[in-house]
Amino acid sequence: MLLSSSISLIGPVIVKEALDNYIPNKNITGLVLISILYIGVFMSVAIIMKHRMYTMGEVGQSILVDMRQDLFRNLQYVPFNYYDSRPHGKILVRVVNYINSLSDILSNGFVNLIADMVTLIMTIIFMSFLSIKLTLVTLICIPILLIVMLSIKNAQRRAFQKLSSKQSNLNAYIHESINGIKVTQSFSRKKENMKIYEELCTDCSDSWMKAVSLNFLVWPTIETVSVMSVSLIYIFSILIFSGEVSIGLLVAFIAYVWIFWAPITNIGNFYNTLINAMAYLERIFEAMDEKPEYDNENAISLENVNGDVTFENVYFEYEENSPILENVNIDIKAGEKIALVGPTGAGKTTIVNLLSRFYKIKSGNILVDGVDINDVTLKSLRKEIGVMLQDPFVFSGTIMENIRYGRLDATDEEVIEAAKIVRADDFIREFNDGYNTYLNEQGNGLSVGQKQLISFARVLLSNPKILILDEATSSIDTETEALLQEGIEELLKGRTSFVIAHRLSTIINSDKIMYVGDKHILEEGTHEDLIAKKGLYYNLYKSQYMEV
Repeated sequence: MLLSSSISLIGPVIVKEALDNYIPNKNITGLVLISILYIGVFMSVAIIMKHRMYTMGEVGQSILVDMRQDLFRNLQYVPFNYYDSRPHGKILVRVVNYINSLSDILSNGFVNLIADMVTLIMTIIFMSFLSIKLTLVTLICIPILLIVMLSIKNAQRRAFQKLSSKQSNLNAYIHESINGIKVTQSFSRKKENMKIYEELCTDCSDSWMKAVSLNFLVWPTIETVSVMSVSLIYIFSILIFSGEVSIGLLVAFIAYVWIFWAPITNIGNFYNTLINAMAYLERIFEAMDEKPEYDNENAISLENVNGDVTFENVYFEYEENSPILENVNIDIKAGEKIALVGPTGAGKTTIVNLLSRFYKIKSGNILVDGVDINDVTLKSLRKEIGVMLQDPFVFSGTIMENIRYGRLDATDEEVIEAAKIVRADDFIREFNDGYNTYLNEQGNGLSVGQKQLISFARVLLSNPKILILDEATSSIDTETEALLQEGIEELLKGRTSFVIAHRLSTIINSDKIMYVGDKHILEEGTHEDLIAKKGLYYNLYKSQYMEV
């Protein structure tokens, strides 16, 4: 940068010498030599610029890679409530769009800013060398420019913050619409959705117009001020410094004035880009600053787990002063099968989420084999807990890779054995590529029930000591469920299990059934005990099986 800026500024000095000395004296030899020097100057600058642009492009891209990795890494560790409170589309736009928008400013913007600052300083030095008086005349216009720039700075920042918010809303709505397209089409909501989308697009467009209208004030302001400074040079040279300024000096100095204003124009453009980028950077760093869930400093690894689980006076709330669970006490011995039943929203899923430490309890303790789960490493805790959710999820990759997801060192034979136990092997082999059938994230070609069986095999393969089945068989037909139940019984042997099910037929044989409601465990006992009580569980069972 120093070389290119310094060498490029030699040009006007060469022109001055040619006009003031070589041409008037008809020194052809000297003029040829100085012309060769002039060409050499620009060739040198071109070579240096090529290397500078390549190097800074590489540096800028490496910064983007680091930023993407830092942001994605933090998103892997932030607690669940971060995702609960934000549309996934808004998170996605930060990871992809906002960081992509910084590509130019990181690859070229900052380095060009430094280069322009160097050029500016070097130009002032060269101008002062030619004429201190004319240099001071040039600098008269700088305060005018600063006043204009400062007056629109805050308005620009607010405008781009608003634009960033509107773009984020638009992206979130697109993401939501794509995920819910089946519901949209089944309810014929296409026109209504298009109207909402059109409004969001209009908001985006209006915000963009307001933002760039402020940006467009910068360039013409700099152009106007630069023309004013050149005009002042001519006026002062003719009226005030008459006789002191030669033709060569005037031409060379005017060339330096234009060189002087070129980096200022670039800095003004960079300023516009920076104001735009700041709105994106604020959102990116907001996500980076979200506190991840790390292990305690003295956390231990949970080893040789038996499967005893204890909840001691557990209190939990998602929002301040809105408790979901109050003073919940549960004592489960290793190998017991526990069923959680109750109305929707009572907190059944919350209980098992707290055991997996997806959320932090406000007070109380949760123990596994007598050890507080907050005192163990997350990795060792979740390695011992297998979670099977109501909504199965498959990742892009083969069926084999999806089942092996939680245990990468498993052999093909172990994967196939797990699939056989959960009754997934038969339908997998019906595919032309069998276990090597490639799936996208939507699970192309698979029914919801088949995806659930693959998810079940995935959990089984990880061989956890504690198993959580959250409505795990809700998407499977009755015939398949009957077959799967055999596999589940094999899976549950020797494992502590929590089963959440609305179909009570699947949990009748549980060692203990807990009725969750009104923020507490309201009833607890075996199926026979609770039926004999004729309480809440009895009424729930009776509503499903009228013959009771």
